[in-house]
Amino acid sequence: MKVIGYSDELSVFPGELVNFFVSCDAESYHADIVKLIHGDTNPDGPGFKVEPVRTDIDTDYEGRVQRVYSGSHVIVDDHPRLRLPVFTLQVLICPTMPTKTEGYWRPGPQGLLTKWDASREAGYGLFIGEDGCLEAWLGDGPGNVHRISSGKPLLAGCWYLASMSVENGTVTLNQEPIVTPTNGRFALASSLQSTTALVMEHSTVRVPNDVDVPLVMAGYVEQLTDEPIGVAVAGGYNGKLDRPRVHAAALPREQIVSQIDNPHGPALVAAWNFQEEITRQGIRETRRITDVSANQLHGRTVNVPTRAVTGYNWRAKEQNFIHATDQYGAIHFHDDDLDDARWAVDFTLKVPDDLPSGLYAARLRADADTDYVPFYVRPLPGREKRICFLVPTASYLAYANDHVTLTAPLAQLFVARAPALQEGNIVLSEHREFGLSTYDVHSDGSGVAYSSRLRPILNMRPGFRHWLSPSLWQFNADLHLIDWLTTLGYEFDVITDQDLHHEGVDVLRPYRVVLTGSHPEYYSEQMLDHLHAYTEGGGRLMYLGANGFYWVINFDPENKNVIEVRKGHGSNAWRCRPGEFHLSFTGEYGTLWRHRGRAPQRLAGVGFGAEGFDVSSYYRRTEDGRSDQLNWMFDGIAPDEKLGDFGLVGDGAAGLELDIYDAALGSPPEALIAANSEGHTDIYLEVLEELFFNVPGSGGTQNGRVRGDIVYFPTANGGAVWSASSIAYCGSLSHNNYDNNISKLTKNVLDRFASDGPPPPGAQRQATTAANTEDTVEPLLDGVG
Repeated sequence: MKVIGYSDELSVFPGELVNFFVSCDAESYHADIVKLIHGDTNPDGPGFKVEPVRTDIDTDYEGRVQRVYSGSHVIVDDHPRLRLPVFTLQVLICPTMPTKTEGYWRPGPQGLLTKWDASREAGYGLFIGEDGCLEAWLGDGPGNVHRISSGKPLLAGCWYLASMSVENGTVTLNQEPIVTPTNGRFALASSLQSTTALVMEHSTVRVPNDVDVPLVMAGYVEQLTDEPIGVAVAGGYNGKLDRPRVHAAALPREQIVSQIDNPHGPALVAAWNFQEEITRQGIRETRRITDVSANQLHGRTVNVPTRAVTGYNWRAKEQNFIHATDQYGAIHFHDDDLDDARWAVDFTLKVPDDLPSGLYAARLRADADTDYVPFYVRPLPGREKRICFLVPTASYLAYANDHVTLTAPLAQLFVARAPALQEGNIVLSEHREFGLSTYDVHSDGSGVAYSSRLRPILNMRPGFRHWLSPSLWQFNADLHLIDWLTTLGYEFDVITDQDLHHEGVDVLRPYRVVLTGSHPEYYSEQMLDHLHAYTEGGGRLMYLGANGFYWVINFDPENKNVIEVRKGHGSNAWRCRPGEFHLSFTGEYGTLWRHRGRAPQRLAGVGFGAEGFDVSSYYRRTEDGRSDQLNWMFDGIAPDEKLGDFGLVGDGAAGLELDIYDAALGSPPEALIAANSEGHTDIYLEVLEELFFNVPGSGGTQNGRVRGDIVYFPTANGGAVWSASSIAYCGSLSHNNYDNNISKLTKNVLDRFASDGPPPPGAQRQATTAANTEDTVEPLLDGVG
């Protein structure tokens, strides 16, 4: 790809500024603004649709290549107190990848606690060598470098006390396992005795006093640069660090050990306690690293290393870091973390004052390549329309730049075919520095908990066909809905879930009806509360997808472009380590909303029940769907029609992921089940959280719970909810030039919801207790499956 970019804002008002950052491997590129309408290139559909928008940025720009510096680390600015002729460095380490001999990252040493200028080969530091052994480095600048090795390879997943002392030419290097019954991979100290090392060597190298580079944790300075952080850091470390200390004296082992939890004494230069930022509300000042010594040599994190992780002294009694801060004094660093590409601005758009609310993009063209950088324009206050599309941007971020086809050996079995790779997949495989999705694992095998929008996101582009879907997924799939609304002449606004999170329910109150995208999977507590308040306050919600309101997320309090998720206890791409299920940003329990007592059925009447990724199917009306109560919904549709046995996503409206009515999980008793999907293949299976045991007969042809339910119910104050319960649903809207029963059904509901009239009544059933739920639900599902 010759040209690629991103923006600093995703949701803006007319009149506001959006900065665009571009990397172009050509002499020049052309930029303009387009309105995005339809991104599906499938020849069976309406085709790719964009509309040019006249703005001041429509011109040619000089091309330049901009580099991404991935890998998390801590930077402590240079200070005279860190320029030491005599010193001790100490830090507790738990390496997760002591050697980089496999995978896609170049092998090399990993920095632990360093003040090292690689361009001069000057300074000092603790490292892990290419052979996986602890090393101490001294360099004098003219090329004299002394590297002392422990000679004992470190074991992954185990805690060690690492230290080096320098005095009168003598260098002492100590590598000592710290083993408790609960803190690491092994519980017996005897398992690690062979990795203990104490090495003393004489060195003639004298560190010069002019090494003015910062002190770095989890890396070392490759060179000083003009980049925003001022340095290029190499030697990315994979693993945890806990309680780093610097002393202006050569301390014996006993004093080093005493400094771990009680840093003190006149020789203490710095003592960084990572737990200092932990509060009852989570980690505040997420990028701050506090020096508790009198010198206050505070540091800052770069590229969101994982916080709220267990430390060297975790005792496995407390699972929430805010309740045992002293046991969570560690940070987990990765050489592929990224929170911001930190490119320079190439051009700035002032959004035209009269630009209607909608989805737009900066179109970048160089040679034969084109990239689209999307952004949403909100309506000015007081100019809102009756219909709002609530954009699930947090879910887009969760899937941003996923590499699952290339790193998950079961991907082909999962989708029952050979996944097709797009150009963007190939670029991502070659440029891992563009960052990962929350469906990836880091190079050390640990799960990716954070995702940022401040980078090129190649699968958040019109035209991108995702490997997981027979067609489109997430961002591009939601253009099916935008196209349908636009073609049928509906006037609508766009509001992002990020806007809802930060500004509250008031951003939705002007709208008579709110439509979700096809997959609003990742939701914060604030977003869930505000959407619930909207429906309870008389708002009307059309949930046009499935597997929504599923994972607990929250936003970085210091960077609205970064989300966090902790995965486990559901359908997972990875699972958190014990003690690490709580979000670092807030301290709240992560994983599924269902396991927080807020199953999606409580809001939308349905929740995630089954998934399969081969072909999609269709719906049939139920007894409820044929009743007089729901005639309004099926106006113009014959009672026995198959609903949606066509479409651009797997050739049907019911597919990929499906939601189900379940009174035991909170589907309201007034809900009417208008239709059920049927005819799913045995590739479709119930989701893991529905299973207590793995048993035969759980596929789509054998299990009646493998289905999607179209559900309607009224709420308080004239509100109402209608749920389609399928990710593939919107892919059927444009079939036969938009003249089809899915289009009619959706139009009937939208027109009724957008009207000023009262919502239709719901079912007249009595609320049930958990004890008799099955007796109540079963008659509703007669004939299903």
